Amino acid sequence: MAEVQVVAPGSDERYLTTAEVARRLDVKPETVYAYVSRGLLTSVRAPGRRGSLFAQDQVDRLADRGAQDRQPRGAVERIRTELTLLDEDELYYRGHRVADLATANSIESVAYLLWTGELVTRTLFPAPPGLLAMARGCVAALPESARLTDQLRVVVAALGAADPLRFDLAPAAVVRAGETLLGVMVDALPEVGRPAGNTFAARLWPRLTTRRAQPALLNAALILLADHDLAVSTMAARVAASARAHPYAVVSAGLGALDGHYHGVASSHAYRFLAEAMADPVAALSERLRSGQTPPGFGHAVYRSRDPRAEVLFGMLRRILVAERVMHCVDALVAELGTSTFPNVDLGIAAMMHAFDMRQDAGEAIFAVARTAGWIAHALEEYREPGLRFRPLGVYTGDRPAR
Repeated sequence: MAEVQVVAPGSDERYLTTAEVARRLDVKPETVYAYVSRGLLTSVRAPGRRGSLFAQDQVDRLADRGAQDRQPRGAVERIRTELTLLDEDELYYRGHRVADLATANSIESVAYLLWTGELVTRTLFPAPPGLLAMARGCVAALPESARLTDQLRVVVAALGAADPLRFDLAPAAVVRAGETLLGVMVDALPEVGRPAGNTFAARLWPRLTTRRAQPALLNAALILLADHDLAVSTMAARVAASARAHPYAVVSAGLGALDGHYHGVASSHAYRFLAEAMADPVAALSERLRSGQTPPGFGHAVYRSRDPRAEVLFGMLRRILVAERVMHCVDALVAELGTSTFPNVDLGIAAMMHAFDMRQDAGEAIFAVARTAGWIAHALEEYREPGLRFRPLGVYTGDRPAR
């Protein structure tokens, strides 16, 4: 077995956790420990930190050896990012625990942290009057059946067409585009409630509900959803950025992937399930389990025993009187399911929607707006990489040509 070493103080070598190594090598965590026993990897420890760490360069060399025996897989497994870390059921943005960021900072500041690495107080996202008037005109031309995310896609496309300097991919220009994108995206949506203030969350709130504003709660939700490593919509955004698409096109690519059944609409599925469960939790669970389905809003592909984002939202909702009924329902569902699974952030968003009578597509809009900040951050990273690096080779299964 490889000797367990201690990370040298002040070392600038990059290290990966066991979970990250398993994802990098496309194996189970148990296999990672087997590699250590066979001397293929060296496990190290960091003072004051639980769990094993592995030198990234050593992991990369092992991955390259294994890749020689596999079909070509492109550059996806080689993406290195400084933005988001998923480690032991915790989520971090640039080394900051997201659960702490969500309750102590604004989404404006956290977006700037993702974009630049600096956590500082930021001013409001601007919505220039001319661009805002154009965007509102585009939204007004849509049919009444258009969802909020439909409206957001139209706004993003219009803003791109209106920016003659959209192909300026310098970091400062991309950050300015991101700020304007977010500001206009929100302010272009029609208001259904009373204005709630000038912060980003306060500007979004009256677009979702007529109920009294809780901007701190919505601000936390936006921060919790801003990024989540290489989710499918983020991959779509990075592929677009690798082709040197401008920021508006990058966000459009992300919005397109987010509109699928398995990604951005998850909160809507959880919302409908929670509506049934508030009438009869046991009956709602029984119906899902009888059909072999996992109840919407429970479990996660990445987290093993808890979703830290859900815990933050539930903790805040418990302190709000009007959320008492929906939280009682959530607690009943969790008790019935026991330790077999756990509530995720989609159930947290659905609970917030029910507590404040938000429109049924509000969760999708919150997700889309929040994740726009993350897509811009990933675009900034991808613009520093070689262009068009995502070129996997297909495994042809059709008819072979005659020889």
